[in-house]
Amino acid sequence: IVRDTVATFLPGLEAEHPGLSVTIKGAKEAADKTRSSMFSGLLIGLFVVFTALSIQLRSYVEPLVVMAIIPFALIGAVAGHLAMGIDMSMPSMLGFASLAGIVVNDSILLVHVIKAERAKGLSVAEAAPKAALARFRAILLTSITTIVGVAPLLFETSLQAQPLVPMVASIAFGLTATTLLILLVVPAFYAVLEDLGLTSQPIAPPALPAHA
Repeated sequence: IVRDTVATFLPGLEAEHPGLSVTIKGAKEAADKTRSSMFSGLLIGLFVVFTALSIQLRSYVEPLVVMAIIPFALIGAVAGHLAMGIDMSMPSMLGFASLAGIVVNDSILLVHVIKAERAKGLSVAEAAPKAALARFRAILLTSITTIVGVAPLLFETSLQAQPLVPMVASIAFGLTATTLLILLVVPAFYAVLEDLGLTSQPIAPPALPAHA
């Protein structure tokens, strides 16, 4: 309503009354401030995650593999809102911002195993499916425990809980989608970067000394 008023009504009103100044206040102003603050917080959070991963993985490109799953979480968040008949709102976006820090946990596990398998001499084509198979159970259990933990709030019908339901829907359904997609997206993205020569070289484990 506010957007339509600004686009269609105010230009004519300002033309009719030269010198008229219009300022949008109230809930719209508060929502704009919240949106700006949330976006800034998300960028800062992603930068901190990227920096930490760069130090751990000793690469500026491989952290992008870990973080590549984040946009796919939005698929689950939107699908969950449609399934439950909930409109996307500010709490929904807050839930997605929180989800960005959750979904990278499984990606980290997967990338570490891929690098470990490559250090044994396997190619990416061999290491990626082997890592996905090895970490499938850990990824599935990690996601299920988180989803089950927030599920009671997702189906809460009390009036006090209603503002939190969209946020929880983004987290629960977004995490569900990434659990299904992560085993495909992360290995594929890692293989693409390997083909482009952008991944770091694996470090072979030290050889064990021979027994006398």
